[in-house]
Amino acid sequence: MSHPVPTWASVRPSERLAGTPAVRRGSAWWLVTPTGTISAADPVFTSELDRFAADMAAADRAVAELRTERTSALTERR
Repeated sequence: MSHPVPTWASVRPSERLAGTPAVRRGSAWWLVTPTGTISAADPVFTSELDRFAADMAAADRAVAELRTERTSALTERR
């Protein structure tokens, strides 16, 4: 499925990679700013974006797991 080119107005903050202008739509990375959008086509750069996105997702899962464990431990104390 083809994904439309993102624009500044169409990108939610949650779509941005850790607050950067990098946005993934489908399998393509884009750099989106108020003044324009460019496709990130350099394979070395996009592989780093992929790696960083995977690391951020793993960190988000770890934090969620820690919060769940903490909530469970606090509930058991009551």
